[in-house]
Amino acid sequence: MAATILVILMTLVLLLAGPAFVIASGTATLGVDWSRADRTSVGLAPDPAMTPEAVVQVYAARALSWRGAFGTHPWFAVKPAGASAYTVYEVIGWRVYRGLPAVAVSNRDPDGRWFGSAPAVLAELRGPAAEAAIPKIAEAARSYPYAGEYRIWPGPNSNTFAAWVGRAVPDLRLDLPSTALGKDYLGTGLIARAPSGTGWQVSLFGLAGLLLAKEEGFEVNLLGMTFGVDPFDLAVKIPGVGRVALNAPAPTAPAVDSPPPG
Repeated sequence: MAATILVILMTLVLLLAGPAFVIASGTATLGVDWSRADRTSVGLAPDPAMTPEAVVQVYAARALSWRGAFGTHPWFAVKPAGASAYTVYEVIGWRVYRGLPAVAVSNRDPDGRWFGSAPAVLAELRGPAAEAAIPKIAEAARSYPYAGEYRIWPGPNSNTFAAWVGRAVPDLRLDLPSTALGKDYLGTGLIARAPSGTGWQVSLFGLAGLLLAKEEGFEVNLLGMTFGVDPFDLAVKIPGVGRVALNAPAPTAPAVDSPPPG
């Protein structure tokens, strides 16, 4: 009995050490009033006026408040050839709470901060590859099976949506960050392609599972949080912290979905 309790305590310490580090480092946007948070562009999206070719970009940023210590919020930004603006696809939880579909389609800044957190680009396509991917992304958004559901943990949430779209558009080779809490939620299914389309995963309701893929490497999901090793990029993946490059001088904490309250 004592040994079981010790194992449980050690597991909790391992799971929470990363989020605690993120909070201590100031990476998470704690104490931010969502209604006044910075949503301005960070300059990562090509200017449509200067970029006639089609563009697809996938972003992720730290979630709002304490949720940012655990994970990220992702979105897809697309611009067909010759278009004057981007279309953004994402899942936002408060929409479901108000009786709206979870999937939001808007023309907001494609590279805008997520309530104060700067986004990073996870994947990008240009030209003909982007043009071919745009209708696939739109169709995946329309066919998302959890449009009327939303749960921050273990899913379905915005990362569940990103994984769904990634599987539908394998040309993106979408390697969602290990901090994308909810990406492993498969509903009642047990087996699916990895979000990058380069391997496979098994998952039990997003609470426990394994993933093996060329793009993501090897990941273990425990209570929705990810430990992993990416042997091709020489990196490890730590809950809360995210990817840590083994050949880098210092770890970085990359940007679980957190809609504004309401």
